[in-house]
This record gives sequence, structure tokens and C-alpha cells, in this order.
Amino acid sequence: MSAEALSTTAAAVASIRGERLTHRFGSRQTGIRALDFEFEGPGAVAISGPNGSGKSTLLRILAGLLPPSEGRTVLRAGGRELLPKQRRRALGLATPELSFYEEFTATENLVFAAEAHQLEQPARAAAEALDEVGLGSRAGDRVAAFSSGMKQRLRLASALLHRPAVLMLDEPGSHLDDAGREVVRLVVARQAARGLVLIATNDAQEVQLAAVRLELRASGLGDTP
Repeated sequence: MSAEALSTTAAAVASIRGERLTHRFGSRQTGIRALDFEFEGPGAVAISGPNGSGKSTLLRILAGLLPPSEGRTVLRAGGRELLPKQRRRALGLATPELSFYEEFTATENLVFAAEAHQLEQPARAAAEALDEVGLGSRAGDRVAAFSSGMKQRLRLASALLHRPAVLMLDEPGSHLDDAGREVVRLVVARQAARGLVLIATNDAQEVQLAAVRLELRASGLGDTP
């Protein structure tokens, strides 16, 4: 099954679950402690908490980029549990750690990513993603000429390329002006209507974009008010 097919059929019924998730930095310091939760799309979830509470770490674990010290995660899409190697098709992650080839244009960077996702029409996927984040007019510009806010929009576009069932946004409003924040609002609204969005943020406006909030305390103890 292609990435497009999996994403299209699974988006609204995607769910993600954490079972006793724990993550330790070294032998003593605990970043996330015995966290249990389950979220199901369509909808948006805000993951908030003080700096160092594990927001970004939790997203990395859920995306399969970082193994938990204990516990496990379960991602379901299209009525079935996805194996680790299948998760990449169903997940889209925008994080400040994502960088691009500065000498390439915005389109070239996204086409490269779309080909890695094995999309059938990488150029079309890149164009649609750039339009969605308001970068269509800068598609042919080299990323080296982009401001920090434009690069942040490009990160959003990269996460949207394959129309993921679960979209994960780590501090999505970072470096963005009011127009950029409106782009984030629209992206979250569209994804929440067709799938699941997880937003790691301490920004009050971004928290309000979600109907559910998972609050991490300083030791990673979770709460869902």
C-alpha cells in the first residue's frame, strides 16, 4: 500500500497510545515517568508543561525516533496496529531540529523528501505542501535565502507532504509572525478535521487550538485535565 493510500484511508481513525511510558537520561534523571494515555482522531491534542518536562522527548518517542526506557507505544491506522517500519508512512513530524539543504530550493528539498516517502507524484506533493503553508511563491528560491520564519513554514510543509494520519508539531509557532501563526492555526484545523494532531507547546494560543491537553509536570508525570 502506498503512503498516499495509507494516509487517506487511515487519517480519521488513527489513534496513538502510550503504556507506562518512561524515559531516563542516564541512570538517575527521569524525563518521563510512567505515562499512560490514548488519543484518537479526528482531533487535536496539546502537550504542555514546563521546560524539561519531556514534551519534545515524548514526540520523539511517539514518532519512533527514540526508544522509551520502559513501556511502549501503539499506533493504529486503518483499523490495524502499525509495525515500527510502517509508522513512517502514517506520521508527519515538524521539529526545530529538522534542517534542509541550504543550496537547494524549497521545491528541491521537498521533492527529495517526497521521494524518500515513495510518493507517486513527488513534485505535485511538494507544490501542494508549499501552497498550504504560504510558500508557493518562494518555491524556486534557495533555502539559504529564507528567514527563520520561512524555514519554520518549510518544516510544516515537509511534515504535510504525505498527508499523514498523525501530525506532530513541536513548538510550531517558533520564529513565526502573526501571518505564520495563522498558517499554523489553519494547518491544525485542517488536520484535526481529517486526522490526529499532537502539538508540543507552552504557547497559550497554540494550546487553545486543541480540544484535549496532556500536561507534563517537571518530573514527567502526566495529567489530562
